[in-house]
Amino acid sequence: MNYLDIIRESFNSIKGNKLRTTLTALIISIGIMALVGILTSIDSIKNSLTDNFSLMGTNSFKIQNRGLNIRFGNSGTAPKHYKPISFIEAMDFKNSFNSPAIVSISTSATSNATIKNETAKTNPNISVMGGDESYALTNGYKIGSGRNVNTSEVTAGSNVVIIGVEIEKKLFKDADPLGKLISIGSEKFRIIGIFESKGSSAGLNGDRVCLIPLLKGKAISNSLHPTYNMVVQVQNATQMPQIIAEATGTFRNIRKLHQGQEDNFEISKSDELINQLLGNIAIVTVAATAIGIITLFGASIALMNIMLVSVTERTREIGIRKAIGATSEYIRQQFLAEALVICQLGGLGGIILGILIGNIVPLLVGGGFIFPWLWIAGAIVVCIGVGIFSGIYPAIKASKLDPVEALRYE
Repeated sequence: MNYLDIIRESFNSIKGNKLRTTLTALIISIGIMALVGILTSIDSIKNSLTDNFSLMGTNSFKIQNRGLNIRFGNSGTAPKHYKPISFIEAMDFKNSFNSPAIVSISTSATSNATIKNETAKTNPNISVMGGDESYALTNGYKIGSGRNVNTSEVTAGSNVVIIGVEIEKKLFKDADPLGKLISIGSEKFRIIGIFESKGSSAGLNGDRVCLIPLLKGKAISNSLHPTYNMVVQVQNATQMPQIIAEATGTFRNIRKLHQGQEDNFEISKSDELINQLLGNIAIVTVAATAIGIITLFGASIALMNIMLVSVTERTREIGIRKAIGATSEYIRQQFLAEALVICQLGGLGGIILGILIGNIVPLLVGGGFIFPWLWIAGAIVVCIGVGIFSGIYPAIKASKLDPVEALRYE
């Protein structure tokens, strides 16, 4: 009898034991769903992170008073914190840095502001940034409508603001917000521009931000000792090492550091942050894969037990088959084929559920839907492996049954 006949017989046997088949396939589905779901979710978040941070480009670096170490739990090293970078130090750097690059200065006025107009208000989760005329360019923002802040407004600390699209939708719905007044704390600001949607990733939402002139941000900051960040954008990536070295030397002089003293500030490139995040996610991927494999191992043990029960229940059937000429090889192949078919049915359900569940997290944080072809192929291979592992022993046991004893089994 050929393999097609064996598979056909396996399907007939599965149809005759629907409850057992459903329970067995469900066990496999849960294991595959856990594996595919976790890995799909991680892949989606990685894509979302890369898209989000690539808006800043690879031709920029940031000077700030703390490190950008991203830690998961207790892993990694704690980020370093130095004394705040003062407004005077930041301005001295911008005015004295003569390399061919664009320098912007910014400070966080608050990260939990409530923005109001006459009829509505936002949740208290709006970031208000004080920045200069180059902030939008160096931080990956584009003006969707209206205009950017200009030099005179930055110098004068004018009450003008550029808002993110989420704030626009919340406060103005279908009305044009340009020229309208909004309240940030006790201050009123006139809207001069609206940022294009930047989306969100890993909790960083670029659509819940307000940009006000730097001096105004300094004036309304809720920190007693605000720190200022400088972003330097170079024209050519090949110039990056040289300009970073020049920026380091310039800012060391501003902070009056002597030769031999360590830097008391951090310089980080945007692509370094991406690599650091992806490196930490790689650790999570390994751990998640291990969890998924353990889940599948448990599922395979459960499947083996169910197949052994099936052998016991079908002892008389096996005796009849052997009595009418079925060989031990045929019985072994039939039981192994049943295990493989059940695993593939369960795997198909697990793949579908895993893709749907795996895309929930990235869709919630603004990522795109991903179809993980690699993980789907891997899941199919894993299902074959689980089927062979779980079915081989029950199949051998069934094939070795004595036909006479099997026929007498009640």
